[in-house]
Amino acid sequence: MEQTKNTPIERAIVAMGGVAETVRKLNLNGHATVFQWKKTRVPAERCPAIEQATGGLVRCEELRPDVAWSVLRGTPDTTTVQVA
Repeated sequence: MEQTKNTPIERAIVAMGGVAETVRKLNLNGHATVFQWKKTRVPAERCPAIEQATGGLVRCEELRPDVAWSVLRGTPDTTTVQVA
């Protein structure tokens, strides 16, 4: 039975073709970096490259919801509700 990959980084790894391909596509120093991200979190500066490498299947907003990506992207923030 195949295990479902629920976290954004796990989905990104699958979308990129596995840990070895993730290391290659993101030009990382080794597998340990990816395994560390799974334990902690992905550095914000790596999120755009992951989003691009996954063809947008895993977005920066999923990997690091604590970062104001709308400001960095120059797009409206759709995550907040404005009260009239």
